Amino acid sequence: MPRRSRVESKMHCIKLIGQSLMARDFDRQVAEVQIRVAVLNRYTALGIPVTEPVG
Repeated sequence: MPRRSRVESKMHCIKLIGQSLMARDFDRQVAEVQIRVAVLNRYTALGIPVTEPVG
């Protein structure tokens, strides 16, 4: 999958989590975005299969 497609896919997922920021203070907005990204990364990690060699 091309890199641009993956980035667009992730941006779509971030928008699904919520398009507007609730915090008014810039530092809190940054923290809010970091939390959203951490949640998204966790969901992504849960969907990646773990492969182990057999034999």
